[in-house]
Amino acid sequence: MAINKYKGYSLRNRVFFGFLLVCLLSVAASSLVPYFVLRSNSLEQSRIDMQDKTNAVMGYLDYAVSRSLVETKDLPEVLSNKILEIADINQHDIVIYDLKGNYLLSNKDESLVEQKTIPLNIVNKILATDARVDIRGYDQAKDAVFTSSYLVLKNNVLDPVGIVYIPLYHNESAYLDVLHQYVKYILLVDIFLILFSIWLSWITSNNLAKTITKFSDMITRITLFENEMHPIRYYKNDELNALARAYNRMILQIQDQKERLRFKASEEAWREMAKQVAHEVKNPLTPMKLTIQNFERKFDPEDPNIRERVKQMSKTMVDQIDLIATVASAFSEFAKLPEKNNEVINLNTEVEDILRVFNDDSIFIHSNKSNIMINMDRIYLSRIITNLVTNAKQAESDERKLIINVDVEQHQRRVMVSIQDNGIGIPENIYERIFEPNFTSKNSGMGLGLSMVRKMVEDYKGEISVKSEVGKGSTFTITLPTNL
Repeated sequence: MAINKYKGYSLRNRVFFGFLLVCLLSVAASSLVPYFVLRSNSLEQSRIDMQDKTNAVMGYLDYAVSRSLVETKDLPEVLSNKILEIADINQHDIVIYDLKGNYLLSNKDESLVEQKTIPLNIVNKILATDARVDIRGYDQAKDAVFTSSYLVLKNNVLDPVGIVYIPLYHNESAYLDVLHQYVKYILLVDIFLILFSIWLSWITSNNLAKTITKFSDMITRITLFENEMHPIRYYKNDELNALARAYNRMILQIQDQKERLRFKASEEAWREMAKQVAHEVKNPLTPMKLTIQNFERKFDPEDPNIRERVKQMSKTMVDQIDLIATVASAFSEFAKLPEKNNEVINLNTEVEDILRVFNDDSIFIHSNKSNIMINMDRIYLSRIITNLVTNAKQAESDERKLIINVDVEQHQRRVMVSIQDNGIGIPENIYERIFEPNFTSKNSGMGLGLSMVRKMVEDYKGEISVKSEVGKGSTFTITLPTNL
């Protein structure tokens, strides 16, 4: 029996993970984009504040040197007192260097100034541009990150006269507090959204998979032996609605075709049955006619043996009439099987009881389960097994001892019963005709056994098949639903 196996991920898992991935990407995008925007804004605000502070310091210094034409050598004298006032007002240390990067003066004592000269590469960079040059560094003594801001100091005729160094111990975390608060809240929201996405993805994919599985089960159950095929009731206006409508149209067409095929098959079957009945009835009528004609021709009322002759003729006529009655009973039995009385039975036990009647040590039974339950009529089951085992016994070969294996198996909700023999097999030229009502390969009988078996199996929406090889034996396999 073929077993379906999924290759890769199932449709439900693909829908689930695909939908979940979209949700996660949406959550990530809605969280990361605002995060980076806020962070950029915070850093920009920090830079603007630092710019304002350095501009304020430079404003005081520019004002101090604008009263007269000042040169580099005049800076210590002009700013000696002012630099202390400016540093106190702005709360920043200020160090002034000449245009070569050498120390000139500061608001602090010279011994406390660590950087007595500015590196030449920084000097060149400062003089090459009028903009502020910022260099980030780390103060081990204060265990803090600071920004070294260098600016060019110009006199009242805008000639460079010095380089101003302002160490800014700028705490950017204050500007990121809002960002950190946002991150805390967005993480909580993201966790909720992720859990909600997982739940929604699972519900959506599961509902889709259930609907498709339902459609698949209904389509799988469609067979020519299904008496009633139910339409799919699906009212949602989506792609699956089109599938449901297509299925409903299909079952209407199948039912219509089934009716046509049933009528045609019934017509052909009864035509063949009529031929067979006529043939079987005609066979005894011929000897009856000849017997009466012969009796009439030789009839002599004075014959002393007349009573014996009449008795013989009567016996012949009665025998032929009984034969006609047997034929009529056989065809009646085939045309109308007894009423089914279904009950839940143990198939293993029932088959063992049926085989026990044969009292034959050449019959063996095997099963893949200890208890196989089925809802079926006991008489139907007995007639099916008896007919098939009888056929197997009649197929015994003269070349070897007959062995009949009866296998009973259950696979999910279906059971299989196989009767295998090592007899003479079925010739290829009659292989396709063995289930026909009027066909038999034996010298006696009317060929109704296998036809009756097939009819009873089909009454239970089952199937019967045969495999055979001449000289090696045959195997009849019956597949039935458990109906439980």
